[in-house]
Amino acid sequence: MRKFLVYFFSFWALTVVVGLSVLGLRGSTSRKPPLEVFPDMDHQPKLRPQTVTKFAGFADGLSSRLPVAGTISRDSAWELNSFNTGKTEDGGWVDAMPVPVTHELVKRGRERYDIYCTPCHGAAGDGNGVTTQFGMAAVAKLHDERLIKMSDGEIFNTITLGKNLMGPYGEKLDPKDRWAVISYVRALQLSRLGKKEEIPDAVQANLK
Repeated sequence: MRKFLVYFFSFWALTVVVGLSVLGLRGSTSRKPPLEVFPDMDHQPKLRPQTVTKFAGFADGLSSRLPVAGTISRDSAWELNSFNTGKTEDGGWVDAMPVPVTHELVKRGRERYDIYCTPCHGAAGDGNGVTTQFGMAAVAKLHDERLIKMSDGEIFNTITLGKNLMGPYGEKLDPKDRWAVISYVRALQLSRLGKKEEIPDAVQANLK
């Protein structure tokens, strides 16, 4: 029995010493590499991006390809541009779109609207798209006073990031296409809420 107790307390003391040795150093800093029981794939040959190497895969000797045209670096001023964000320098919403409204822009906006917006908002912007036939009842009507008074920059932000049940479309529509969609939305609102007196005389002659 005494021999058993000696073995037991010796094992217990060894366990305490090992435990304190390991756990007692948690949070401390050291220049020595950590002890890895399962290193997995942490240490393996690799190439640094866009550095000269003997790797024969590319004729120019670089380890990777240069960024494609139009690539935006993370530290660029891209997000400070109201064209890309719909915001002013002080963080407010852009009141009117920062691009000229042309026939080509509105036409492009209608094409993108028909693809991405019509299923929910409807071709006329009345919120009566095909999705309402499958139980989606909470669809914004683009002719509501709230949306008519909403700034172009806030609508741009909603298209980019989504809102409530509406998902984001920033990855599907580049900034210029988002502004184009807004130009067409404004055209839909004007067609529904505009007055006859606001129509040019040359156009009124062709109206029925």
